[in-house]
Amino acid sequence: MLRGRYRIVELVGQGGAGAVYRADDLRLPGRVTAVKEIRPDAYESDDMLKESQEQFRREASVLARLDHPALPKVSDYFERDEFDYLVMDFVAGPDLRQVVDDTRAENEMLPEARVLQWAEQILDVVGYLHRQDPPVLHRDIKPANIKLMEGDRIKLVDFGLVKPLDPQDPRTLTVARGVGSLPYTPLEQYAGDNGHTDHRADIYGVGATLYHLLTGRPPATAQERFLLPNALVRPRRLNPDISGRVEGAILAAMALHPEKRPANVEALRGLLVGSAPIEADIDLGTAPAAWRAALWENAALFALVGLLLLLTILTTWQAERQRGVLLEGAVQATGTAEAGP
Repeated sequence: MLRGRYRIVELVGQGGAGAVYRADDLRLPGRVTAVKEIRPDAYESDDMLKESQEQFRREASVLARLDHPALPKVSDYFERDEFDYLVMDFVAGPDLRQVVDDTRAENEMLPEARVLQWAEQILDVVGYLHRQDPPVLHRDIKPANIKLMEGDRIKLVDFGLVKPLDPQDPRTLTVARGVGSLPYTPLEQYAGDNGHTDHRADIYGVGATLYHLLTGRPPATAQERFLLPNALVRPRRLNPDISGRVEGAILAAMALHPEKRPANVEALRGLLVGSAPIEADIDLGTAPAAWRAALWENAALFALVGLLLLLTILTTWQAERQRGVLLEGAVQATGTAEAGP
């Protein structure tokens, strides 16, 4: 029981930073809620915990003001024993990741027309978030965070990375608790508080989500595309039934550099279903000059990754070499035994 009001019924999901529970609201009989719990031991220091709790209160107050049919309504937030809690409507039903997996299990693909109906709803709710004052960024748009309801209606859930955006500063106001889910997260979001994440990060998430829904598999990550220009496979190679216009819109939304993406939700909508022209030669993953600067700024991180990769290769080589020496010794020993008296 929480606050003498919310009776926990079951655990819905759990991760490193906390958990989500289904709970009955005893003050309003018949109302089912989702209670999101943020764990204090998910942070490395007291300063990080304090900062996270301040961030949580800011985010909760922002979410509580939102009112859109494709968003669960946030009704309460509080703290108990340094745990933070967010209470919102419980959204039943499968998420779009489950829908994709079930469709692929039958060796089929989701029809483009149906996906575009969902896309229209996704763009509508994301546009609503971006029109807030200050604009609200979701920063973790992906199939698993989109619930499917009756009548093919959708709800966008899981606001663990939501950020109010300071229009006077291209950086988000607070430090993220995470960077999102790899296949759906743009490159600039990995820079943390030093990065310049704006509404175009959500544009990338929408594009990557549509890629997954129409091809049946997640796209290559931004890091893979940064290092391997051909890592991202064109959607129509995976599903020839995708129209050229929709493929072009998806690839435009997933451009590595924010400046090359559609400027806003309406621009992406125009590429998907309107008459707006689509750039003929869309960059699938080459690193533009601006990102070479980002690579230089994060050289230490890339060097560490390279060092770990090199150590892995050397360890594997050494193990194989040792194995070869042992095998050669065994063969010689066997030959000596056979040649003996």
